[in-house]
Amino acid sequence: MERLPAFELKRPTSLAQAIEWLAATPEARAIAGGTDLVPNLRDGIGAPPVLVDLSRVPGFDAYEIRTAGARIGAGVTLARLASDAGVAAALPAVSAAAASIAGPGHRSVATVGGNLCVDTRCVYYNQSEWWRKSNGYCLKHLGDTCHVAPTGTRCHAAYQGDLAPALIACGASVELAGPRGTRTIALEDLYRDDGLAHLALEPGELVVAVAVPAQPRGAMSAYRKARARGAIDFPLAGVAVRLAVDDGRIAAIDVALTGTNSRPFRLAGTAAWVGRAVDDGLLAELGKAVQKQVSPMRTTVTQSNWRRQVASVEAQRLVRDLAKVAS
Repeated sequence: MERLPAFELKRPTSLAQAIEWLAATPEARAIAGGTDLVPNLRDGIGAPPVLVDLSRVPGFDAYEIRTAGARIGAGVTLARLASDAGVAAALPAVSAAAASIAGPGHRSVATVGGNLCVDTRCVYYNQSEWWRKSNGYCLKHLGDTCHVAPTGTRCHAAYQGDLAPALIACGASVELAGPRGTRTIALEDLYRDDGLAHLALEPGELVVAVAVPAQPRGAMSAYRKARARGAIDFPLAGVAVRLAVDDGRIAAIDVALTGTNSRPFRLAGTAAWVGRAVDDGLLAELGKAVQKQVSPMRTTVTQSNWRRQVASVEAQRLVRDLAKVAS
């Protein structure tokens, strides 16, 4: 890694001031923990003239867990989220996802908003400046070719955040604030299936908080991921499941995935399984649905089909294991 490029650090004391400074300099970047942004900058991926530090924005790191749901500020650290007993009881998938991210040192400063907005990754992008330059850069940064699919016109870098699928499976929405005011959207709508521009944020817009509704009666949730090492690494394939079972049959089921596509996404078609028992036939259908909807490319050190198979198997195991607990 090289030295950080020169920049001006601004520390707003209000959300309005942060938005104003971000809007005043289109190339400016917001920073909280910086565990994703800073390594990228040191690798020469971007050189924003202004960094806007959000650590002094009042309420940015506040959260509350109630029976009616939860509201988690974007500045809440992953360590706090992972260690909170209330989060573990109400939203076990979210707690597990937070605890699985990077290492203890990273989690002590990395934030919810940062993990939701983590950059997409690729073996041709997350490299040193001299390595990327020697390969003519890539479509995502400074180049004109996606080395994963050289004949195409789309960047296939993969989204590999952990919190998003857990929150999506639990029905979360995200609160955004920008120069044009505030808005709330479903969390899955924050993402586009485009490795080059995977966030649907408007210029100068920030993630302020995540809102999670009260979970269905009897619902359980969990998150698992596959990675090259047992710690630190991003997910090569990650799966979150929320499942409610009534009298041995599915009352509600939600599945969300990460690590395989350029966005985290909710598995389509799960409503068709409501009312059915969790048996071998249903699990086989689930596995096929996952394999059909994920689209891993050669963006990591592992083979694409391996990630497809792992996502399918992990989804089947999670649903099976949650159904056993419910029975």
